[in-house]
Amino acid sequence: MASLASLSLSIYTATGRAGRAAFVQAPRRRRLAVVRAKVREIFMPALSSTMTEGRIVSWTTSEGDRVSKGDPVVVVESDKADMDVETFHDGIIAAVLVPAGGTAPVGAPIALLAESEEEVAVAQARAQVLSKAQGQEPSPLHAAPEAPPTPAPSPVPMAARTKGIATPHAKKLAKQHRVDISKVVGTGPNGRIMAADVESVAGIKPKVTSPPPPVAPPAAGPAAAGAVRQAAVLPPVSGGTVVPFTSMQAAVSRNMVESLSVPTFRVGYAMTIDKLDALYEKVKSKGVTKTLLLVKAAAMALTHHPVVNASCRDGKSFSYNSSINIAVAVAIEGGLLTPVLEDVDKSDIYLLAQKWRGLLRKTHMKQLQPNEYNSGTFSLSNLGMFGVDRFDAILPPGQGAIMAVGASRPTVIADKDGFFSIKNEMLINVTADHRIIYGADLAAFVQTFAKIVEDPESLTL
Repeated sequence: MASLASLSLSIYTATGRAGRAAFVQAPRRRRLAVVRAKVREIFMPALSSTMTEGRIVSWTTSEGDRVSKGDPVVVVESDKADMDVETFHDGIIAAVLVPAGGTAPVGAPIALLAESEEEVAVAQARAQVLSKAQGQEPSPLHAAPEAPPTPAPSPVPMAARTKGIATPHAKKLAKQHRVDISKVVGTGPNGRIMAADVESVAGIKPKVTSPPPPVAPPAAGPAAAGAVRQAAVLPPVSGGTVVPFTSMQAAVSRNMVESLSVPTFRVGYAMTIDKLDALYEKVKSKGVTKTLLLVKAAAMALTHHPVVNASCRDGKSFSYNSSINIAVAVAIEGGLLTPVLEDVDKSDIYLLAQKWRGLLRKTHMKQLQPNEYNSGTFSLSNLGMFGVDRFDAILPPGQGAIMAVGASRPTVIADKDGFFSIKNEMLINVTADHRIIYGADLAAFVQTFAKIVEDPESLTL
C-alpha cells in the first residue's frame, strides 16, 4: 500500500511540475505571437427555415458609424418578411460588402465591423480581399472621387397605408433630434419610415459615400449544388420582358417544386351553409369573418382526426402534432404568405378574430416573425370571395393536408323524403399526403367538418 501511495504521489508531483513548467513558459510563447486586430464580420442571417439567401432592403447605418450591441444595422428581406438585423458587438461599421438592393447567401459576410478606429484600415483591406475573391472590382472605400457625385433625387413617397411604421434606427434618430415621427412621410418599402426620412425632416445632410461595386451574379458550379434543380432554360419570347423572381417568389417556387415529390390525393365534399351564413351575420360586426368560422370548424374536426394534423418531413416517419396551428393563405402584392393562427382549437372565435387582425396587419407590411408563418400544421385557402366554386390547392411542405374552399351557390337539393328545396351549397377540396393519410381517414375528416359547418352553433362556444 505504501508503494502504491508513493507511486501515485510521484505521478501527481511530476504532473504538477510539468503543469507549472508549462504555465511558466506559456507567457514567453504568447509574447512571440502577433496580436491580431479585432475585425468581425456581419453575416447574412437565416430569418426562416426555408431561407437560402437574403436581399438587403436598406442599411440603417453607414460606413464610419459607431454602433453598440443590439443596434439595428440593416433591413433584410427574407423569403417571407422584412426584418431588422442587429449587431452582436460594439464597434465601427468599417466596410459595407453588400449594398442596398444586393443579395447574399445565408452565412455570407455583408459588412465588416472594426472594434476601434485603429482596426478600420485593416477591415478595409480585408474588404478589398473579399471583393477580389468574389470576382468583383474592389471598391475605393475612401478614395476621393474625381468629381463630386450628383445627389440622387428624393424618392417619391408611397401611399402611406403603413404611416407611422418606422425602423428602430429611425425611431432612435427621431428621439435624438426631437422629430415628431407621426408627421414623417416614409419612403421605404410599403411606406416604411427610414433613417434618411427622419434626417431629411431634421435638416441633416446625408453622408456622401462612394458608389458601391455592382453585385456580381452568383457563379454556377459547386456553390449552386444546393439549389433546386430547374428545367432547361427556354429561349425568351420575342418582345417579352424578363422579370426576375423576388425573394418571396423564389421561395414559393422552391416550395412548389418540393411539393411535387410528395404523393398526394384529393377528396371533395359538398355541404349546405345556410346556418353558417346566419351565424356569420350575427358575428361579423365583432370582426369575425367567414374564413375564421371555417378555420375554427377545421380545428374542431382535426381534434377528432389527429392523423390529418400530422406531419411527415423525412419520408421515413411521421409525427402527431400536439398543437393545431392553421395557416391561412393570404395574397399580397407580388406574392403569397400564410400567417398562422396557433392553438385554434383552444381559442374562442372572438379571440381568433383579434389575433387575425394583428396577423393581417403584419402580413401586408411583411413584418411577420418566423413563428408566425412557419408553424402551421394544417392549411386553408379560401377563394370563395372571388366567385371560384372549386379548385385544387398544392400541399405545403411539412404539412399533412390543405383545404381549398370555394364559393357557395344556391342549389336545388332533395331531402331524404324526396322534397326539393333551394339551399346555399359550398364545395371544399382537401389535398393530403398519401404517405400518412389514407382515403378513409380524409373522408371521415371532411364528414366531421361538414357536420360542424351545417350545425355551427358550437363554433361560438
